[in-house]
Amino acid sequence: MKKTTIGGMALIEGIMMKGPKKISIVIRKPNGELYKEVKDLTIDDTNKLKKIPFVRGVFILFEQMVLGTKALMKSADIALEELPDEEKEKQKDFVDRLFEKKFFQKLGITDIAIYFSVVVSLLLGILLFFYIPTWSVEIFKSFEFNSFWKNMIEGIVRVIIFILYLLFASQMKEIKRVFEYHGAEHKTIFAYENGEELTIESIRKYSTHHPRCGTSFLFIVIIISIIIFTISGWQSVVMRTLIRLLLLPVIVGISYEIIRWAGKSESILAKIISYPGLWLQNITTKEPDEKQIEVAIEALKEVVPEDKKLDEW
Repeated sequence: MKKTTIGGMALIEGIMMKGPKKISIVIRKPNGELYKEVKDLTIDDTNKLKKIPFVRGVFILFEQMVLGTKALMKSADIALEELPDEEKEKQKDFVDRLFEKKFFQKLGITDIAIYFSVVVSLLLGILLFFYIPTWSVEIFKSFEFNSFWKNMIEGIVRVIIFILYLLFASQMKEIKRVFEYHGAEHKTIFAYENGEELTIESIRKYSTHHPRCGTSFLFIVIIISIIIFTISGWQSVVMRTLIRLLLLPVIVGISYEIIRWAGKSESILAKIISYPGLWLQNITTKEPDEKQIEVAIEALKEVVPEDKKLDEW
């Protein structure tokens, strides 16, 4: 089994695949046809920070969020093209709320909506997974816990919120479809890594769980945050929140290196580290149907490099 740099992201009725040199978006239109868009990646070789271990993760994560938001907006627009007017308006309102598109369209600066959505997503993530857990520990202030146990309680609350968030999202009709495409993306990459011919029959047998998944990455971020925050002491809520914000780039950088290593290692330690994230993919990935696998195949084929050396870790 070879290890590839190719990764993907599930969209609304579609999949984005990112290879060493190209990025592709393939979306199933309401009439059943496939919309396909392939672009060359603009690689900034002048940014040396993106090549430094434990630093590059922050830059790569932000880039991925921007690319992902652009692809999601595109998929939403394509998926709405041929729906009945009543259903189109209903779905369009959902998409506009999701990306705050209406406000920026009125100003004629739609592209800013992408960066706005990324920043809002980051702020909501910080609120949900950092501020609320650290604030909630104040409930136990009447107990004489030392700083270690207070940080551990905060970490447990963070894990619970994360799992509940995934479970809540998985119940939404639109998200269930996205999770099926997520499964198709993983299965197709697994088949490619195992040297299989990219056909529906050959791909179907592979798992929907992949170690280089965003779900696994987020869980590792949470675990690393628990470890680092535990040794950072225990201050007031405001000071704790500030310290956690300052340490977030460090946590992301460490987590990126761990997920990168775990994705290419066959060691027992890598499997142990990957297991919780793989288990959580029971929530965030679902078995896809043939049409969804077909979309994943088309998206992957477009980014496979002609020079195989480019596709090695």
